Amino acid sequence: MKILAIEASGPVAACAVLDGEILSAEYSIQYKKKHSQSLVPMMDEVRRMLDLDLKGLDAVAVTAGPGSFTGLRIGAATAKGVGLALEKPLIPVPTVDSLAFNLFGTASLVCPLMDARRSQVYTGIYDLTEGFEVLVPQRAVAFSDVAEELNALGRPVIFLGDGVSPNRAAMEDLLKVPYRLAPVHLSRQRAGSLAARAAMLYEEQGEACLVSADDFRPTYLRKSQAERERGDQRDFRLI
Repeated sequence: MKILAIEASGPVAACAVLDGEILSAEYSIQYKKKHSQSLVPMMDEVRRMLDLDLKGLDAVAVTAGPGSFTGLRIGAATAKGVGLALEKPLIPVPTVDSLAFNLFGTASLVCPLMDARRSQVYTGIYDLTEGFEVLVPQRAVAFSDVAEELNALGRPVIFLGDGVSPNRAAMEDLLKVPYRLAPVHLSRQRAGSLAARAAMLYEEQGEACLVSADDFRPTYLRKSQAERERGDQRDFRLI
C-alpha cells in the first residue's frame, strides 16, 4: 500500500510517503514558519524528489486530532484537498496514538503528553511491547490524573511530546513509578510513524479504516478559545 502521510497537529509540520515496507521519504520541520506556509511546499519537494505520481497513491493518512486547533484544520484541509483531487480515501489516525507509535516495541508503558494549555494535556497510556494496546484512550486531563493512573498500573513509563517540559516538576512530585523521557529525535509527532500506524490499521481493519475526503472531520476533544469565549458571552447575557 502506498500512503502519503500529513502531520500538522502540533508544533511539527511533516509529511511522509510509505510504499509497502519502505518509508520512501519523511520531511519534517519545527521552526517559526506557520504550517500553512511550510506544509504544501514540503509535500511538493517530496513529490519531486521521489518522482512521485500522486495518482499511484492508495490513501492519505492524517492525524485526526486532538492537537492545535489551527494545525488540525490546516492538516485536515490539506488532506481533504489531496483526497478530493485524486479521489483517494483518507486514513485518520488519532494524534496521541500516532505519537505513541514512535516508541513501538519498548517494554515500558508509553505516555504521550501534548500541551493542551489550561493546565491540561492531551494524553493516553499505551502498551507497545508486542502490539498496539491502548490501555487508556486519548483525552484531555490534568497531569495529576495521569500520574495517579500510572502509579496504579505500577510499571515503568516513557514520556514524550511537547507537554513533557511544562510538567517536569509535577513528574518529580507525583510519580511513584520509574520514568524516562524519550530522546529528542523521537519526542515529537512524526509523519513516518503516522504512515506506519495507518498501514497497520489497514492491515487490521481493511476498508473499515478508510474515510472519504468529504466525510472526514478532525477530533478536537475540547472547544476552541473562540468557542469558549462565545459561550462565556452568551452566559453573561443571560445573567
